[in-house]
Amino acid sequence: MTYTIKVFNEQGKEIEEIQLNEEIFNDKNINISLMHEFIVMQLANARYNIAKTKTRGEVKASGRKLYRQKGTGNARVGDAASPIRRGGGVAFGPTGNENYHKDMPKKQRRKALFSALTVKVKDNEALALDKYSAKEIKTKNAAVVLKNLGLEGEKVLVVVPEKNEIIAKSFRNIPGVKVLLANYVNPYDLLTHKKVLFLKDSLAKIEDTFLSK
Repeated sequence: MTYTIKVFNEQGKEIEEIQLNEEIFNDKNINISLMHEFIVMQLANARYNIAKTKTRGEVKASGRKLYRQKGTGNARVGDAASPIRRGGGVAFGPTGNENYHKDMPKKQRRKALFSALTVKVKDNEALALDKYSAKEIKTKNAAVVLKNLGLEGEKVLVVVPEKNEIIAKSFRNIPGVKVLLANYVNPYDLLTHKKVLFLKDSLAKIEDTFLSK
């Protein structure tokens, strides 16, 4: 199936409908398992390892036995740092050296991306903006554009072809809106935002980035 995307101007008027590249936007590319695997990998690789517990050797406590081993009527017991005592070390806790890194073959990562892009277009959750013409950094201008496009109050991913300080700083203060470079587009950001707004030129940038390698 061939997919198209509607292109709007800043006033919210549809000016054209363009056909999308079938190598990327294609039902054959949809693979739920690969998208899930990619997101798990992305979250795992972003995980910052801060959990750390002290072993019995790291707890500051005397190494003396708390009381004699026999003749008390109680069970045998070691020192105050023993894991079975309150305030003692932790026997099998996190060490702070755990490695949560995951990886996926390049072809699978690309297939997962094409899958996510296709899903957004298929579900009518993607549209394109012809251009953003504001010459100054102003959140109000960005908010007006989103309102004209019917995206006000939505969680929106704005995909731009190249770094643009005016766009980035104008949109970043709007709750739920994230600006992302086309060559960094990924399944996690696509699927965690309700709508995707492509600047028209970013579609060609995605093709150049992910089909030329």
